[in-house]
Amino acid sequence: MGPFTIQLPDDEAELRRRYEELKRLIHYHNYRYYVLNDPIISDYEYDRLMAELRAIEEKHPEWVTPDSPTQRVGAPPASEFRKVRHPAPILSLANVFDDAGLDAWLQRLARLDPAVLETDFTVEPKIDGLTVVLHYRDGVFVLGATRGDGEVGEDVTANLRTVRSLPLRIPTRPDGPKPPPYLVVRGEAYMTRADFEALNEQLRARGERPFANPRNAAAGSLRQLDPSVTAQRPLRLLTYQIVVYEGPDEPRTQWDALRYLEALGFPVVEADLCPDLDCAKRAYRKWLQRRPTWPYDLDGVVIKINDLELQRRLGAVGKDARGMIAYKFPAQEVTTTLRDIKVNVGRTGVLTPYAVLDPVEIGGVIVRKATLHNFDYIREKDIRIGDRVIVRRAGDVIPYIVGPVIAARTGEERIYEPPTHCPVCGAPVEKVEGEVALYCINAACPAQLSRNIEHFASREAMDIEGLGRKVAEQLVAAKLVNDVADLYYLKPEDLIPLEGFAEKKAHKLVEAIQASKDRPLERLIYGLGIRGVGAVTARLLAERYPDLDALRHATAEELSSIEGIGPVTAQFIVDWFRRKQHQRLLEKLRRAGVWPRASRPSPSAEDQPLAGLTFVITGTLPTMTREEAKAYIQRHGGRVTNSVSRKTDFLIVGANPGSKLRKAQTLGVPTIDEETLRRMVEDPGFREQLLAQRRRTQG
Repeated sequence: MGPFTIQLPDDEAELRRRYEELKRLIHYHNYRYYVLNDPIISDYEYDRLMAELRAIEEKHPEWVTPDSPTQRVGAPPASEFRKVRHPAPILSLANVFDDAGLDAWLQRLARLDPAVLETDFTVEPKIDGLTVVLHYRDGVFVLGATRGDGEVGEDVTANLRTVRSLPLRIPTRPDGPKPPPYLVVRGEAYMTRADFEALNEQLRARGERPFANPRNAAAGSLRQLDPSVTAQRPLRLLTYQIVVYEGPDEPRTQWDALRYLEALGFPVVEADLCPDLDCAKRAYRKWLQRRPTWPYDLDGVVIKINDLELQRRLGAVGKDARGMIAYKFPAQEVTTTLRDIKVNVGRTGVLTPYAVLDPVEIGGVIVRKATLHNFDYIREKDIRIGDRVIVRRAGDVIPYIVGPVIAARTGEERIYEPPTHCPVCGAPVEKVEGEVALYCINAACPAQLSRNIEHFASREAMDIEGLGRKVAEQLVAAKLVNDVADLYYLKPEDLIPLEGFAEKKAHKLVEAIQASKDRPLERLIYGLGIRGVGAVTARLLAERYPDLDALRHATAEELSSIEGIGPVTAQFIVDWFRRKQHQRLLEKLRRAGVWPRASRPSPSAEDQPLAGLTFVITGTLPTMTREEAKAYIQRHGGRVTNSVSRKTDFLIVGANPGSKLRKAQTLGVPTIDEETLRRMVEDPGFREQLLAQRRRTQG
């Protein structure tokens, strides 16, 4: 307990009151110190309060709750991170790099909803850190996750507890708002530049590898399997968005949401409120000027439509929210020597030039290659092999060549001539009218085909275990496949002659290929590699069309009417299905039995497995959001209500359940988990057994 003499009350009721008071005081002083940077007690007084709290918890360990200040470091190391499905999509941002791009963004929105021309905006610094999603129930921090793919992240709750600026319990103050029953907040974990340098000095002193930049340091620290390691790292937190709000008086604007989070005690980003886009541009330039002296790394600002209802109406394109945009700062630039220009052939046949560079560090990252965009760009910029070139990281991410340093030329530089034939298959290349790209016209080009197969077999698509890039290249080189449909006609004896294949491995790969026939329609659509169709767009298409036959007859106008699909992508889809080679591919897939349907005719209501049953959902389910679970139950004949009563048949319980669980236990309502719900639908015998058990319990 340290050098303090602690005298605890003998009366248990008084001791419990003192314990709760200590927790409240320490949370408040943490807020003053880590969020406001304005402490009102000395370190000695703070340490004394902590010593007293620990003394009480040693006497009464059963009183310790997850929101106790002593629990910031307390979880044992994990073997891996649990996956967590977010209660709402955690969307990403599209980028613009100049005022013209910002104006174009607003005009696009105005065509969808003219109200954007009358709205105001917030301008917030874009922190170069790691996105986190924080869940609070009745004011207590219960779950923290990384963004992941925007729908499923990793549970890093134990690590986030160690971040001092994160409130473990939202304090209820007489002059502040009361926290809602359920609140999900989005924020950014980050490190200041000063803390980053100090951390690297410590790592070097211990002979450990330093981090390349503050963002990598923050991400690496938060994703430690041992929370005690995270606790030693100088992580900080800033919040900027309410993801889910279940309670009265929900904030209606982004500005009000920031002020509300601040009033609750969260550390909140500094922001500007702007009546129009011209003001937002001025705010961008203000932040750009502050960038060099700001304590943490910024890579731009985020301009958001202030009206949250208007934001929701605008929706999203793919995984990007329409109602906000990242206006990125000019990237850092360096110069180095361009040693060679080489060409990649993509899975759509596009030839893309790239520069081979003398290695150079840009923003903490060693860059050896950089994009040259296209062959017209090389000609227009007069970029030559051997040039001293300016290299920039677009959006601080993708390195590309800005142009040559003409004054550094020696006369030994060589003018580059674009290829007339594919560097992989030797077929002639062509330029499509209206496009700058060169294309390899050989649909059987090994580079295209192997990349197509790799994409088709990827985890997000048909998820064929054991079929990666190397195997795809082997199959193409051996002329065993001419398109992805040929995969389903492979036999083990075809594979055994290939290097690295024995009988067992050959059988295993063929079995994995055959098993992929059961993948849902959205996976197959994504796996086909249609230009502009990512995983999100594939899901939208599968929700609209029952199979590939229906999709192939869709018009561009019909497709572009789907929320989240623009006219360009719609035309790409139509063009893909028009090509003869793709029509032949679809027929081969159909003959092979790879023809999933998105939906099947529903049985009559009385025949559905959950007919007549009423469910309530509480907590976070492992693989479904509440809306998905509700739709699943209704699809199988059941009914979902919001509150538990004696008429409730089952309460479905997920992680961090609320007060509904206590009420169900009081009323004797049976509780089940998500897996049990699925078994009720899929296994009639199990369902009848469960219902019989329920009748006996209630009878």
